[in-house]
Amino acid sequence: MSRTGWVGSSVAAAVAVLLGSLALGPVFAAGSWFPPGAFLVVVVAATGLAVRLLLARTDRADGVLAGLLPPLVQVLAAATALTVVFTPGRAWGGVLPTPGSLAELGALFAEGASEIQEQATPALPLTGLVALTTLFLTTLALAVDLVAVAGRQPTLGGLALLVLACIPVATVTGDVSLVAFLGPAVGFGVLLWADQRSRLADRARSGPGAALGTGTLPALRTGVLALVAGILLPAFVPMLAEGSFATGLGTGDGPGGGSSTGTALDPQAALQGQLTQPTPIDLLTLDTTVVDPEYLRAVALDEYTDEGWGIGNLDGTTSVADSDELAPLPGGVDSRRVTARITAVEHADRFLPVFASPLSVEVTEDDGEGSDDGPWRLDADSSTVFGRDGARTSGRSWEVVAQEARPTAGQLAQSRPLPADDPLQAAYTALPELDPRVTALVDQLTDDGQPPAERVQAVYGFLTDRANGFVYSLTTEPGTTGDDLADFLELRRGYCEQYAGAMAVLTRAAGVPSRVVLGYTPGDRQPDGTRLITTADAHAWVEVWFDGLGWVPYDPTPIDVARRVDLPWAPRADGESGPTDQAPEAVPTAAGGLPTAELDRDDQFTPLDLPSTQQAGTPWGVVAAGTGGTLLLAALLATPGLLRRARRRRRLSSGSAGDAWDELLATTTDLGVPVAASGTPRQVARGLAEVVAPVDRPAVTAVRDLALALEASVYGRPAAAGTGADLAVSSAVVDRALRATVRRRDRWRSRVWPASTVEDAVRWVAGHTPRRRSTRPA
Repeated sequence: MSRTGWVGSSVAAAVAVLLGSLALGPVFAAGSWFPPGAFLVVVVAATGLAVRLLLARTDRADGVLAGLLPPLVQVLAAATALTVVFTPGRAWGGVLPTPGSLAELGALFAEGASEIQEQATPALPLTGLVALTTLFLTTLALAVDLVAVAGRQPTLGGLALLVLACIPVATVTGDVSLVAFLGPAVGFGVLLWADQRSRLADRARSGPGAALGTGTLPALRTGVLALVAGILLPAFVPMLAEGSFATGLGTGDGPGGGSSTGTALDPQAALQGQLTQPTPIDLLTLDTTVVDPEYLRAVALDEYTDEGWGIGNLDGTTSVADSDELAPLPGGVDSRRVTARITAVEHADRFLPVFASPLSVEVTEDDGEGSDDGPWRLDADSSTVFGRDGARTSGRSWEVVAQEARPTAGQLAQSRPLPADDPLQAAYTALPELDPRVTALVDQLTDDGQPPAERVQAVYGFLTDRANGFVYSLTTEPGTTGDDLADFLELRRGYCEQYAGAMAVLTRAAGVPSRVVLGYTPGDRQPDGTRLITTADAHAWVEVWFDGLGWVPYDPTPIDVARRVDLPWAPRADGESGPTDQAPEAVPTAAGGLPTAELDRDDQFTPLDLPSTQQAGTPWGVVAAGTGGTLLLAALLATPGLLRRARRRRRLSSGSAGDAWDELLATTTDLGVPVAASGTPRQVARGLAEVVAPVDRPAVTAVRDLALALEASVYGRPAAAGTGADLAVSSAVVDRALRATVRRRDRWRSRVWPASTVEDAVRWVAGHTPRRRSTRPA
């Protein structure tokens, strides 16, 4: 393969894997799994290109070294990149792997394997699961690069894309976005293009002025035909009942369960929606040592994209039982200690509602006997407590000891901006490209020279000032800007997710770290002194980071004063005690058939009736699926070689000189032996004789006999072509000699994945693809 050929194949392999990875989108509840995987795919491709370019410049592009060195260096580079991304703390210089960092990486992969069994789709992007997904994509990238570049068979890399496309089919119940299948389909088209381009590089171009190089049009025709067939054929193919395959793999919520994360509050907050209000349902009881408790936090949303706010990676390694002080506040902020006992009534959530900055959390069964801390984990960065091993809050109570931040105005004013290169500053001010009207508003409200507290108060005051026309409403009119955030800021009507999401974006745009938090207001006080929290108390607010003080809550939503939490450091600009636009009367709604992982767009929480995910005994579904998948993959890999052997036997048994000559040309194609495609039989035979002469002199005569037999069959008497037995013997002699002239890996490749069979298949597809008739006069 020429340098241009393998460079194109290497780039195509990386692009194909990146496109194929889009199939994993429906499997996760947020997109934070993609950047590390994409980074590793790029590292694998770039490393392979660099090593092969170096070998080409030193005239070592062929030989054993050229076959072994690139994948070896790619594996080492991938291990280094995985260390940098996931375990830099124990690496040498934060980059080079050490035994300690590799051991930590292995433990992280093991953690991810456990998380696969514990989660249903769409899964939370826990660190272990993201690390394992990244390793999976890295392995696929290495395999596709090896097959496409070293093996010179880019089309074979399509098997990796098939694996990716099967994952959402096997794990997601319900509809899967077409994008999840278009990604692998387009990726396979890229591999087809690379295959055609490398094979036809020395032949005529695929069309006049082909912009993308040789083989473009045949590859496009084949890709389009495959895509159309993939869309139309499922309508005529018998399918498994929905969810049966996922249930068999143990990825659902049990028989008949929906593909839910098990969350009660949607970790994907969006700034849009029409709202309805179901009848409130009792969720939690709260017994606390203070009369004016703050919010109960469920989950923090720290990533903002064009689709809205979403949850980032959660660290699932820290158990709530591992430390006496789980997430303490910095020492420079005033605070108060709060102790509370929270009991689930009809709450069924994998996120455990707790106060901010929990020092300790002790979970017990509802009867109060025995600790149940084991499956509950703390993500320290977001102060989020969540369940693993199928743990849910239903039937449980938990004791929480926490520090509530009570910063003074002076402490906030003295807090200085973080440096631009601070990791927290970079992570919590990250934004996509915003609508120009949004950035113009931020420039109007704030100034870079202001301290963080003044910038935050300017944004907060803008959203809470009645003079600016902001009202609370459970219904929103459709906007005209095409941007949800810009629509909200223009129409100025919305509910808590819109207010909180808008403030967090504006604050980030002003350069102050912030995030959205989902949870509950403290609920109504009961005669016995406890508080009852219902679905009507589901809420979203903002947390802003102040250096030396930590995360400080702000609530820009104009909710009713009875639900509002007193935040002395954040007085509202309107000074009002309630919303300006009351919500419509509650309307009962029927419960859905499947659990939904959503914070309803009316601030209401819909409790989940989740079936158990625990299954006893041997997971025969996993065993059967794994065995069947392995056998299917083996059959797919063996098919080209079996077809090639059958065709060889058929040609040599026919006794035809033409078939014997076709077999000779097919063998040269399989082995990569160059021949003059436009030459006469004698010219081709002369060239092949020069190839086989150094290893087998009798093969020279055999090649000549095959050429003369072909000429005799075309131009001479029928009897002059020789017997079938003679032709078979000559073919065997030449085949043995040609194989002796190439490397062992080329001989192995010619038997396992013969190029002539692939070319015949591509040629057949191209020949049966309708072509546009020329309208040019003869």
